[in-house]
Amino acid sequence: MAQALVKHLATTGVERGLIGPRETPRLWSRHVLNCAVIGELVPEGARVLDIGSGAGLPGLPLAIARPDLRVVLVEPMLRRTTWLLEVVEALGLDVSVVRSRAQDLHGRERAGVVTSRAVAHLDRLAQWCLPLVDAGGHMVAIKGATAAREIVEAEPTIRRLGGISTELVHCGTASLKLGTTVVRVTTRP
Repeated sequence: MAQALVKHLATTGVERGLIGPRETPRLWSRHVLNCAVIGELVPEGARVLDIGSGAGLPGLPLAIARPDLRVVLVEPMLRRTTWLLEVVEALGLDVSVVRSRAQDLHGRERAGVVTSRAVAHLDRLAQWCLPLVDAGGHMVAIKGATAAREIVEAEPTIRRLGGISTELVHCGTASLKLGTTVVRVTTRP
C-alpha cells in the first residue's frame, strides 16, 4: 500500500502541485518513511487529526503503518482535499478527509493526537492544534532544524493553551538514516 501511495505522489501528486517534481527521488526517505515513524509516539487505537494535510503527510503514511488508528486528514484547499479523497479511495484506506481550517474545527472536533508537518511556526501551530487535543492527549509536530528554538519561543503560548510538557523527540533513529525531528506537546489530563 505504501508503494501505491508513493506512485500517487510521484504522478498525480506532482501533476496537481502537491509535491514538487524535485522531491520525487526522495519520496520514500524524506516524505513517506519520515512520516510513518511518528507512529512510535501515537497510542494504540488513537483518533488522529492531521492538520494541514496537503499531500497527506504525515496522515496517509501513518494510516498505512498503523491501521489501528482512526485518521482524519484536515485540509482547507479544495484541490488538495479532492486529491486526498481520490487517493484514500484508490488505496482502500479507512481514513476521513475534512475540508476545513484547523481553527474552524475548534469546539467541534477533538482527538487524542493532532499531527502536522511543515504547516507553521510552533507558536501559531499550537494556537491551531492544541484546542483540538483531548485532555491528556498530544500534539505531534514534525519539525526541522529550528525545532529547539521554536519550542523556547512558543512555550508561553503552549502553557496558556494547556500544554504541560513540551519535548523534542527523534523518531525512527533505528530504521532511518536521519531520524524525524518531532515536537510533542502533552496537554493537561
